[in-house]
Amino acid sequence: MMNIQKTYLSLFRIFLLCAVPFMGKASAEFSPQNDYSISAYGALGDGKHDDAAAIQKAIDACSAAGGGRVVIPAGKTYLAGPFKLKSNVEFHVEANARVLANPDEQVYKESAFRANVGEGTIWIGGERLENVTLSGSGIIDGNGVSFMGAELEDSYVLKPFNVLDPRPHVLTIIGGRNIRIHDLTIRNSAYWTVHLIGCDDVVIDNITLLNSLKVRNSDGIDLDHSKNVRISNCYIESGDDCICLKNRREYEEFGACENIVVTNCTMTSRSCAIKIGSENMDSINNVLISNCVITKSNRGIGIQNRDEGTVSNVIFSNILIDSHLFSDVWWGKAEPIYITAYRRAKGNNKDANWRFPKGATEGKVGAVRNITFSNVKCSSENGVYVSAESADKVSGIFFDQVDLHIAKTTSIPGGIYDRRPSEAEGLVKSSISGFYLENATGIKVRNSSVTWGKELPAYYGHALFSRKVTELQLLNFEGNAAFKGKTVAIKNEK
Repeated sequence: MMNIQKTYLSLFRIFLLCAVPFMGKASAEFSPQNDYSISAYGALGDGKHDDAAAIQKAIDACSAAGGGRVVIPAGKTYLAGPFKLKSNVEFHVEANARVLANPDEQVYKESAFRANVGEGTIWIGGERLENVTLSGSGIIDGNGVSFMGAELEDSYVLKPFNVLDPRPHVLTIIGGRNIRIHDLTIRNSAYWTVHLIGCDDVVIDNITLLNSLKVRNSDGIDLDHSKNVRISNCYIESGDDCICLKNRREYEEFGACENIVVTNCTMTSRSCAIKIGSENMDSINNVLISNCVITKSNRGIGIQNRDEGTVSNVIFSNILIDSHLFSDVWWGKAEPIYITAYRRAKGNNKDANWRFPKGATEGKVGAVRNITFSNVKCSSENGVYVSAESADKVSGIFFDQVDLHIAKTTSIPGGIYDRRPSEAEGLVKSSISGFYLENATGIKVRNSSVTWGKELPAYYGHALFSRKVTELQLLNFEGNAAFKGKTVAIKNEK
């Protein structure tokens, strides 16, 4: 028996001698050697002490070492003022961890729009970055209501400021390449939430973005002069636009906004769920938006061209839209689909000097062309609205299988189309049609319909109305007037 025990003991020792080196090697290969916990750099996570310096130290160390993952540990709230991301860094917020913007307005010094200091500041920023990821199942919280004034029925009062508007944008990346944002919850922005300027090769996937529906300017995702962007599987609630494509004048060196794909997203907005414009001093082109659900919104889809840039080659497909009226605080009058091209109003903004080309006191508007809507189902208090200052500004608009059900669902007065911010009249009183088309060229409406709800106000009218539209084609269009016998279903004016 003693010999057998000695034999087993000898074999066990041999096993350990062989296995330990292998186990050590495996441990070295697979342990998170490139993780940089912000706690190791002094972050307290008590929700009171500003941990921005510790976060910045961890980011700097990670980047200097060639890259890795900066970890925001679970279970704590890390209050932070501004800090900068760097190349080759993954900013990972663990489950049940929260990064919270410091509510002290004095810590926000850097303008989100360079020398134009009237439109907010940068909280989490970075410029000329490569290979940057924001990830994790935790929360990045902009602490937005802390920067607001008094609460009103459907909005907050905006606090006055002298020169710099201190409201922080949550994330601002300028000139980034290979940017990835996934799985996070980002919420409570005081201004724009995710602002990507001049970025190339971007993926935003499976994020939940929740802003207060009462906070003005709280855009969800703004793609500004950015290219080759894929947005998918996101849920977005924003007081202002949920997803917006634009070309701001402050960053004109970055060129066009193009090659954009948005799919499988659900959105709610008090302004416009999916918007192109209004700032567009370059070109926006090659855009595919599909398989989206828009609920409880003001506008559904909007192309709002107000500057000299152009919009072209855009396809919207397989989309459900539910839109309602809100107060005049918000641009829009429940138009489920909205296409307009008007010169921008002069002097109607706090930063009017930045709205026009350098040295100009008024602007021009570029063309909107080759836009397709396919299999779009709308329930709304208003109809499709297409309007431009002249017929050459909007052309090649194709509606295929676009079905509208129009009914009164709020107590807010209607009978208005909204063309703000426009040098032409902004809020236009009008009878409401299922499709209202004016000053355009080459509009085709095929396999589409308009139906009406019950107990309609008197301002509802035609199924389709057109004025000064050349090359209008109707193929298999179905729809009656809102009040049979009172007016015709289809009316065309020269």
